[in-house]
Amino acid sequence: MGVDVQVETTIDRSPAEVSAYAGDPSNAPAWYANIRSVDWQTEPPVGPGSRMDFVAQFLGRRLAYTYEVVEWVPGERLVMRTADGPFPMETTYTWEPAGDGGTRMTLRNRGTPSGFSRVGAPVMERAMRRATTQDLARLKQLMESR
Repeated sequence: MGVDVQVETTIDRSPAEVSAYAGDPSNAPAWYANIRSVDWQTEPPVGPGSRMDFVAQFLGRRLAYTYEVVEWVPGERLVMRTADGPFPMETTYTWEPAGDGGTRMTLRNRGTPSGFSRVGAPVMERAMRRATTQDLARLKQLMESR
C-alpha cells in the first residue's frame, strides 16, 4: 500500500517570495516541526541535481535520508526524491497565484513503504497529513509575519 498525502494553504505573499523561502531546503527546520537538520552534499542554491541530507524525528523515530532535486522551476514547482531507507519518498511543492498577490502552496508527499513499514502505512499516512497540515500553517505564519 502506498502513501499519498497532499495538503495546501494560501499564503499572503507572492509565489516568488514563497517559493524562494519554502524551496530553500536550508529553511526547512524553521517551518517543518519534524525536521531537525539539513546538510548540503552539493553547493547551494537549490537546482536540479542538488542533494541534501535531512534528519527528522517522526512517530518517535529518528530518520536520516538524502533528497535529490529532480525538478526546480522557481515560483512554480520543486520536486525532490529519495530512494534510500525503508520508505522511498517523493516530495512536491507547487506554488500558484491566488487572490491579490497571494500564493496557493500545495505540498505532496508520496511513496511506497517496504518491509515492516508497509504494515504501518495507514497510520503513517494519517500522521503525515496531520504533520504537513501543521507545517504549512507554520510556514504561512512565518511568511505573513515577515
